[in-house]
Amino acid sequence: MPEYGRHVQKMIDYVVAIPDKEKRNEQIRAVVGVMGILNPQLRDINDFKHKLWDHVQIISDFGIDIDSPYPIPTQETFSTRPHPVPLDKSPLKAAHYGRNIQNMIDMISERPDDEVRKSMVMVLAHYMRQQYLIWNKDSVTEETIFKDIKTLSGGRITIPEDYHLSPLQHTPVQPGTHTQHSTQQGHRQNFRQGKKKINKRKNQ
Repeated sequence: MPEYGRHVQKMIDYVVAIPDKEKRNEQIRAVVGVMGILNPQLRDINDFKHKLWDHVQIISDFGIDIDSPYPIPTQETFSTRPHPVPLDKSPLKAAHYGRNIQNMIDMISERPDDEVRKSMVMVLAHYMRQQYLIWNKDSVTEETIFKDIKTLSGGRITIPEDYHLSPLQHTPVQPGTHTQHSTQQGHRQNFRQGKKKINKRKNQ
């Protein structure tokens, strides 16, 4: 482990070669203390002393015979790969909405038809419109969103005719705010004015 340096490696190799086990235990406790001083950032880790004793085993290539205050790890402990996380590979019905929206629709479809479900459907519809506009900058009608909900739910969710989405909130342009177009026009105007002044001086 390069973070401890060559000197710690030599100290642990020295302890490994000590024939008397009691002497090894005594010396390795001193080495662990030095390792903690050299790496104070480990103190921010829960049970950092356990980490230090594990590092002793790693540096010695799991060949040191000592009485550790913690369970002694084996090489397989650090070489075993974690179990793979299962992923849902089923095809999406509408890729532009993503799998989360599909999961939300499936969850809402399984709920009883009550006021909570109706509120969840309206929240879902507003969220779907927001996601739709990320990929399609043009406006989208609420009829399109309601139709997509019905399609993605397999007909399990239908939107009542008296349901309507709230209008989109457009951020008004603040007075004095310059757009890129107006800024470019200002640059061109200043350039023309400056050119006229130069020509006027030349004529004088």
